[in-house]
Amino acid sequence: MKFVKAILSILVVAGLVFVLNRSWGPVPALGSFLSPFTGFWQNGENPVPDNSQVSLKVDGLTDEVIVRFDDTGVPHIFAKNDYDLFFAQGYITAKDRLWQMELQVRAASGRLSEILGPATLPLDQKSRRLGMGYGAEANLKLGMSDKRSKTALTGYSAGVNAYIDQLAPKDLPVEYKLLGYRPEVWKPINTMYMLEQMTLMLAGRSNDLSISNVLKKYGQEVVNQLFPDYPMLQESPIIPAGTKWNFPTLPIPVKNPLSSSDSPVAQIFNSKYSLANNQVLAPAEPKPEGIGSNNWAVGAEKSITGYPILANDPHLELTIPSIWYQVQLHTPEMNVYGVSLPGIPSVIIGFNQNVAWGVTNVDADVFDLYKIKFKDSTHAQYWHENQWKATRKREELIYVKGKTEPVKENVFYTHHGPVSDTDQPDGDVPNLAIKWIGHEPGNSFLTFYELNKAKNYDDYRKALTYYVGPAQNFIFADNGKNIAITVNGKLPLKYKDQGKFLLDGTDPMDDWQGWIPAEQNPFVKNPTRGFVSSANQSSTDPTYPYYINWLFAPSERGIRINERLTAMTKANADSLRMLQNDNFSVMARTILPKLLSVLRASALSPTQKAAEITLSGWNYQNNPESIPAAIFETWMPLLQESIWNDEFNSDSVVMRYPSRDRTMYMILNQPNEKWFDNVKTPQKETMPDVVLNSFKASLDSLQKWHGKMSPEWQWSNVKGTEIRHLSRSLKPFNAPLLKTGGGAGIVNAITKRNGPSWRMVVELGPAPKAYGIYPGGQSGNPGSPYYMNLLKKWENGELNELIFLSSPDQQHSRMTSSGITFKKN
Repeated sequence: MKFVKAILSILVVAGLVFVLNRSWGPVPALGSFLSPFTGFWQNGENPVPDNSQVSLKVDGLTDEVIVRFDDTGVPHIFAKNDYDLFFAQGYITAKDRLWQMELQVRAASGRLSEILGPATLPLDQKSRRLGMGYGAEANLKLGMSDKRSKTALTGYSAGVNAYIDQLAPKDLPVEYKLLGYRPEVWKPINTMYMLEQMTLMLAGRSNDLSISNVLKKYGQEVVNQLFPDYPMLQESPIIPAGTKWNFPTLPIPVKNPLSSSDSPVAQIFNSKYSLANNQVLAPAEPKPEGIGSNNWAVGAEKSITGYPILANDPHLELTIPSIWYQVQLHTPEMNVYGVSLPGIPSVIIGFNQNVAWGVTNVDADVFDLYKIKFKDSTHAQYWHENQWKATRKREELIYVKGKTEPVKENVFYTHHGPVSDTDQPDGDVPNLAIKWIGHEPGNSFLTFYELNKAKNYDDYRKALTYYVGPAQNFIFADNGKNIAITVNGKLPLKYKDQGKFLLDGTDPMDDWQGWIPAEQNPFVKNPTRGFVSSANQSSTDPTYPYYINWLFAPSERGIRINERLTAMTKANADSLRMLQNDNFSVMARTILPKLLSVLRASALSPTQKAAEITLSGWNYQNNPESIPAAIFETWMPLLQESIWNDEFNSDSVVMRYPSRDRTMYMILNQPNEKWFDNVKTPQKETMPDVVLNSFKASLDSLQKWHGKMSPEWQWSNVKGTEIRHLSRSLKPFNAPLLKTGGGAGIVNAITKRNGPSWRMVVELGPAPKAYGIYPGGQSGNPGSPYYMNLLKKWENGELNELIFLSSPDQQHSRMTSSGITFKKN
């Protein structure tokens, strides 16, 4: 009997060894992951001890590099030349964020399925069909042709690879162990993929198809009425209204009168052809209104220090690890501190001894769809400029974990770009080419490289000339007491509203007609009001001669910022920090009194009356504990949906709703408009009906999810802000639910999953003082004490002092004595 038990035990152990040491489809082998010698147990970290000094000999360096760490894990890198500096930046960033870097490159290049299996195949197909690889290759060619960027790209890559090369299996980040693979060699093109990914995030969406469908259904008059090119109710543009444009404009292109949705030219698009594989992009999620970024700078006359103060808080998806990575970079020619993007050398947002800068997204119209006429089903030729022109076929091979053969994608390129989207309801045949700034060759890296070393306003303006996209509002301040903001990027020269609708791919007059000269991009320097600011709102008033876009972020954040900066005197860093955390709702101030007047004239139940009284006493602050904020923020989307859903929601075609500004204008000034009636019901609804019914629906929703009105209705509970691990699926690596205020359209624009990904305030002067924070920490390792060590301060709206050293041996109470010294081998 004992012999039989022994045999059974051996068989069970052998079976477990066999099962745990092989992969099963997309499931990796778990043996190594669970091993006490190489598995996840090895990923626990202790805080770096004060006396931890490491000396590394590496190939390729030309001189010694010293790296010191402060008490939050931020590296301060001191090198004697650019190559060594970026080598160390690559090494140290990979040490903290390697899996994040590789994941984002795989997402951009369409290679997630190699490690995650069939579930991510649609994402990979989308990246390939968008031409992300085409854009990265074009940018790499230019990047490697300039000595400055080539040095940075090769040095950074060498540093990342030096870190990868010394990784033992036990030292791999836990995500590699979970997924059962090793990191790849880092290449310079990976940095270009990172830039493509950022361009996709900030300038990779289009309203063309949704507005064209509105035009087709309702006609030009309705489009003009409901989708105006400038807000009807309120706006406070980035470049102050009334700014004079003192430059000779280029000839403005003119729209071809035949290029409309019902013109004879449009009738050529009647044929459909089948393809061997589906090449159509998945429908893009609509961009939520009110999510964006803020930046501003106050001039010396408004500052208590006598020097400008600059603030920036870019609003992006909140993730752990953060999208940003703090670092100080020092050479004999440069000393800069700020945040980098893991995978990209240099500092993206930051300051040096003389200047500070930051960015917000412009949302320029640089993603256009062109309807293509192919000669036949081969897609080898397309009609343009009264002749057949050859397409270029790019074969994409997507390798999928668990599959023996790659998925093949044939993407056809016209001179516009890849033909990857469709306007057909069945969505199975591509007939729309994508013209996108992400395909435009450029070397935007040089903008940040030159800003890192800038000394004055002229250096700032020169640095911006290298920038291609995504277009950004570059805010600036310097010790010469200048402040400025530039709506900057390579902006196409278009006729008015070119790209608001689908464009005719056969007509050369619908092509981009060149570029707005960089020096004629909207900008302002030292305005009389004493500050510059942006919050993704309209770039200019309608007097600007060129077309940038017809739709920008709603105006409320910009209005609130400008109101507070106008009233501000004797500003300091804390004044601007408090503005970053401002929870006041301009939207509620604008529309709620009108809505309450409707409720007061209506018959309400006791519960509804209690909610109306609660709203009536509200101070319009979206504070975490506010119950009226939760009611209002739940009500507004339902109100907008109640007005527009019956006419602008369709299962067969995509259409967008009119904007929030247009909706509020109609409620306040056009209460008898036909759009308040629900055409799907027999009775005729009025504005008061829609207001009342949506109010009741909002209370029903709150009660369904949070019970009767109680402290459970506090705004932070209803909003439920959460910060997820980059994998989106490893819940134990997520942050706990946060107690935060703010919201869409609030300066403190924290929603469920978006918010200020980095807050920074810089007081310039002979010795700059700077403060900043992001949610999470420096490390991407869930077992590290630097994984979420900054989160609580960020949640509370606090900032850390940013330690700006002038030499590697400078003393500071928050600097540890730990560090790394890189020496050439």
